[in-house]
Amino acid sequence: MNGQDAASYLNRMVSNEVEELDIGASCEALLLTPKARIVAPLVVLRRAQDDFLLLTEPEAGERLARELLRARFAAKCAIEAEEHRSVVVLGAAEEDFVSSLNELALPNRDYGVPAVELLDADAPEEAEPIGEHELERLRIIARTPRLGRELDDRVMPAEAGLEERTISFTKGCYPGQEPVARLHYRGHPNRGLRVLAMDGSELPAYDAELALDGKAVGRVTSAAPDPEHGVVALAYVRREVPAEATLDLSGRRITQLGA
Repeated sequence: MNGQDAASYLNRMVSNEVEELDIGASCEALLLTPKARIVAPLVVLRRAQDDFLLLTEPEAGERLARELLRARFAAKCAIEAEEHRSVVVLGAAEEDFVSSLNELALPNRDYGVPAVELLDADAPEEAEPIGEHELERLRIIARTPRLGRELDDRVMPAEAGLEERTISFTKGCYPGQEPVARLHYRGHPNRGLRVLAMDGSELPAYDAELALDGKAVGRVTSAAPDPEHGVVALAYVRREVPAEATLDLSGRRITQLGA
């Protein structure tokens, strides 16, 4: 997105404060519906005074561009899709890499360890590849939600634990601000993401129901093999369920690792 109104328009549309970003700085944000349902998670990078790169999941790119174009009206800015390739380097810090116009290094908080996402660049020669299951395991243990798993049109940001990372409560209006603020200041989410552990090697199905004392209290959203626990999973669990409670998944004993 670029143009003389790019900063002000983008700031009116997303959940975090982007108009005050320094050139070269980035932040996480969300594009929401008026009812505060998640359209797309974003990393917003300010490339120049009037030029922003919006990074999102590949499956969200088309809808993100469409929603921004639909609401643009008289704002003087261009919104065009760009394709970039990325690689995440775990155990690295942003200062270990030098960003340029063609190669960018952004901090990544998704895996619970220091990490950098490199855009249009290759991983260092000494870096060793990590398996998909291991990367998923780290994401689950870090309680990081992912689009299409934890994040869909049923979920509000507070339920997914995204308030601290993606929302400013001091900026101006944006779509979805009213329900987000109302929940933050006057209430609490009825459910939240928790990390679960279960014996065995079979991964539970997406949306598999969790029960406590015969009553449905949650649903599984992601799972991965784990060398210590057998399987670890992310799940939305109702707020009133005690953190020490043992849950049931079709007869399978479920332990909560985080609440």
